[in-house]
Amino acid sequence: MYDKCMISIREKITKMFITGLDGDGLSLNKNLETLLNDGLGGVIFFTDNIKSVERFKKLIGDIKKYAKHPLFLSIDQEGGRVERTLNLYGGSKYKSASESAKLGENFTREQTAQIAQELKSFGLNMNFAPVLDVNTNPNNPVIGTRSYSSNPEEVLKYGEITAKTYLEHGIIPVGKHFPGHGDTSVDSHKSMPEVNLNFSELERVHIYPFKMLINIPALMVSHVHYTCFDTEKIPASISENVIKKYLRNTLNYNGLVISDDMVMGGIGGYSRLEACKRGIKAGINMFIFRSSDDETACLPELLAKEVEAGKVDIADIEYSYRKICELTKRISG
Repeated sequence: MYDKCMISIREKITKMFITGLDGDGLSLNKNLETLLNDGLGGVIFFTDNIKSVERFKKLIGDIKKYAKHPLFLSIDQEGGRVERTLNLYGGSKYKSASESAKLGENFTREQTAQIAQELKSFGLNMNFAPVLDVNTNPNNPVIGTRSYSSNPEEVLKYGEITAKTYLEHGIIPVGKHFPGHGDTSVDSHKSMPEVNLNFSELERVHIYPFKMLINIPALMVSHVHYTCFDTEKIPASISENVIKKYLRNTLNYNGLVISDDMVMGGIGGYSRLEACKRGIKAGINMFIFRSSDDETACLPELLAKEVEAGKVDIADIEYSYRKICELTKRISG
């Protein structure tokens, strides 16, 4: 039960982080152990963490033992070229979003159920999918086949099937990458892309699937600059215009807002502390960091000091903590 009197600000901030680890064992990740003991909100897993089913299940079991609270145990398992179980199958096992859509609604539903069942068998409860980006740029270096289509209606149709199927199987779906990564010509893993579409076109095409799936429990925000939202060259992930003013107040989104990985090149112009401060002010509820390295592990303490100094609004922390607790109640097992 949410109780803002009994839990320290530092613990509430720690809960706002989803971090990763190196390798496929917990014993070498003392920072992660500490974060888990301090109330970490989630863990994200990548290909290097999954060498065998047995070791992966043991890793998840060990993480749960250290955790102070129920965790979002998360992964990017889209199918196609974004698939974290490559070591288990010697390559990709599932069809990409675009291939899945071409094979139809029944195939998409069945494959999503298969992915969900596999994730549940590992002990996971959150998947950073579906991709709701409308791939309007054929030269897009990072979305491409990860998108269901260049048609927003098709993206909506298959995104809705995917999200609904995950929920039916006890996996929290996270739609991405709001407000749309499909028109970019730069990979946000490397540097910050810029989208120069006017607002009406952005809303009509790229925001459309997100807007129509506004009840999805969680959304990931991109490290992309949208000129129709901000004249300042900042990514959406730290934009108050994108998150608080538009996503929350205009679209009335009531779910959890999660950043894309905070060590990507798209947000590389800021220190981790400054990026988190700006993200909190903009309306991010949880931050992804692919590593639990020293620089990441110290962020909750540094941010707590910023709150004490009046440089971070405590109301934003309280709001995020409340949102995280609301969604945590949906975690089963």
